[in-house]
Amino acid sequence: MNKVSIYSLTFDELTSWLLEHGQKKFRAKQVWDWLYKKRVDTFSAMYNLNKDCLSLLEEHFILGTLTEEIKQESKDGTIKFLFKMQDGNLIETVLMKFNYGYSVCVTTQVGCNIGCSFCASGLLTKDRDLNAGEIVEQIMKVQKHLDQRGKDERVSHIVVMGIGEPFDNYDNTMSFLRIVNDKSGLSIGARHITVSTSGLAKRIYDFADENIQVNLALSLHAPNNELRTKIMKINKAFPLEKLMPAIDYYLEKTNRRITFEYILLRDVNDHVGEAKQLVQLLKDKRHLSYVNLIPYNPVDEHNQYNRSEKKAILDFYQVLLENGINCGVRVEHGTDIDAACGQLRSKQIKKDKQKVSQ
Repeated sequence: MNKVSIYSLTFDELTSWLLEHGQKKFRAKQVWDWLYKKRVDTFSAMYNLNKDCLSLLEEHFILGTLTEEIKQESKDGTIKFLFKMQDGNLIETVLMKFNYGYSVCVTTQVGCNIGCSFCASGLLTKDRDLNAGEIVEQIMKVQKHLDQRGKDERVSHIVVMGIGEPFDNYDNTMSFLRIVNDKSGLSIGARHITVSTSGLAKRIYDFADENIQVNLALSLHAPNNELRTKIMKINKAFPLEKLMPAIDYYLEKTNRRITFEYILLRDVNDHVGEAKQLVQLLKDKRHLSYVNLIPYNPVDEHNQYNRSEKKAILDFYQVLLENGINCGVRVEHGTDIDAACGQLRSKQIKKDKQKVSQ
């Protein structure tokens, strides 16, 4: 029997499963507490469960599916984890410290098929989706790391912006969100969670209909179709004519602010002209928009791209600000380690291949 991660189950799913297997309803609350409040590493540590319940859990589920391979620590407190999964695949998870608390960036896929031409995550195409438990366990691994410090620290924020496209793994991503948001468990507030999409318009409609408070970010990176298609091949399938109506639907349905992510690439998309085009693109939704300008972290394999000059970033920012677009320049984390998303993973895979070939 292939055991599944118990972290894949929502509380309601765990309750139903236990009832179907002859256990009392209150057992679900006990198991949930052991998983997310006491955060045990083995089922045998759940000492208030009867033997039948423990045997059932051990027969059908597994608690740990991730093994820490590498942990890089930055001077600013950022920690990047490289985890190996049961099938040998590698994924990245990042812990960042802010003045408002600890935020974790999680991965949703092994590799990525979106193919953004500037991104380290897309250097290796998608091998598979992560199941909900594998996404949840990234949070649990980081939280247990914080627990070991003995300072009563907790993960308070989550960004679903790691390797992969979350909306290409929609059902598992939604289960993950419900599990970590559950008030009887980790209780990470929905408004403290942000999901980033590269622009799968159909799923943006679905997400708007979910009736949850989770924030949405769109990786835009260009204000016109020609440029966006050049650097993001997904724009061929979902050009701005399809994408922006989906955003309008989301804003109308939720009345929640959306963040537009915009990586600044030197002499590619960082001119004042592109800034003015971006103003025009967002002018009718500026009251619910925020543009996050992101300095580019260079990737060896994408040497055609460079970080924008500080003056170009400032000029771009000023154009947006002067035209009533809420915006800011992202504070950088982990610049002294493999900062770009997917960079640590791709480097490690290269090293492993070199060892095999020697």
